[in-house]
Amino acid sequence: MARTRKTPVARNGELAAPILHRAARIEDWYHELREKRGRKRGLKTTIIPYSGYGGPGWIRVLCRVVLTRGDVASQRVAKVRGWRSFFSIPVDDVVVTISAGGVEHKVTADRGGVVDTRIEVDLEPGWQSISIAAEDNSEPVTATIFVIDPAIGFGLISDIDDTVMVTALPRPMLAAWNTFVLDEHARRPVPGMAVLYERLVRAHPGAPIIYLSTGAWNVAPTLRRFLDRNLYPAGALLLTDWGPTHDRWFRSGKEHKQTSLERIAEELPTMRWLLVGDDGQHDEEIYAEFAAAHPDNVKAIAIRQLSTSEAVLAGGRSRAADEGTDDAALWVFAPDGAGLAEQLSDAGIMTDDDRPDVRP
Repeated sequence: MARTRKTPVARNGELAAPILHRAARIEDWYHELREKRGRKRGLKTTIIPYSGYGGPGWIRVLCRVVLTRGDVASQRVAKVRGWRSFFSIPVDDVVVTISAGGVEHKVTADRGGVVDTRIEVDLEPGWQSISIAAEDNSEPVTATIFVIDPAIGFGLISDIDDTVMVTALPRPMLAAWNTFVLDEHARRPVPGMAVLYERLVRAHPGAPIIYLSTGAWNVAPTLRRFLDRNLYPAGALLLTDWGPTHDRWFRSGKEHKQTSLERIAEELPTMRWLLVGDDGQHDEEIYAEFAAAHPDNVKAIAIRQLSTSEAVLAGGRSRAADEGTDDAALWVFAPDGAGLAEQLSDAGIMTDDDRPDVRP
């Protein structure tokens, strides 16, 4: 097994880059080879923008840099789906210029071509637009950012697979199916969930929505089209990069959700969140741990219960609904959005009662 090192090593007063896992080195070599061949074929650097979020004085910008064809490359990338999205060619170490609030910020894409950075800038609350461009004169693109007003005090964080979208697949096959096969036309929404989310947004004007999933950034355009087609409210999309990390063969979806929740709690300390997931993965465990660590940041936890056939394919379901939970957060369980909405309404969460006293 290749030796790994998680932290840089000091050499002659300078920090050396961490030693990459063998799988990561192979992946980097493969991407470099494909990038060279792609540029010889005339492919151009293209930025795929993702919706981000922010607060007073800062925004979180998300995008991915890849190689595609033609002058309308960004439009064509948006239409790539299924297995083709996995074979897009990422461009790493490219400098990206982010223009927001009249100020330019330069950042560098990571090994997978992903840019996930925090920019210090003051923007008005609500949906705002920023511009992103690569250093090689590629066509700039527009990304949307939802700037959260701290006075709102309430927001929604939602899982995707089997929470807003029915997958009905064995868990080991889920990632491969979603990445290589399915497009948004073949996916079915969970009954009543879009209506539930829309009611929550109406009850809490200005409330942010963050869709947190273990899916890869490769399929973000497909997931966004699915959400739009099925009338889910717009929100930021937090996915993970495909492939090995610098120190392991496979990425941890559970760790991705845990670290994302911790980051959100740190960035937005006055927010209280409704956490929505399902009982076929680790959502209940992750949400329970988060609620125990940050009780002031959790308004309630809503769990969509899988059907019997879905639970069998998912490898069983949690027994939290039957055994109860040992934390102070409000938990509700139902097989669809209508059932969750009824219980959340009874608990008073469908009304706008979360506006904290935010002091400057």
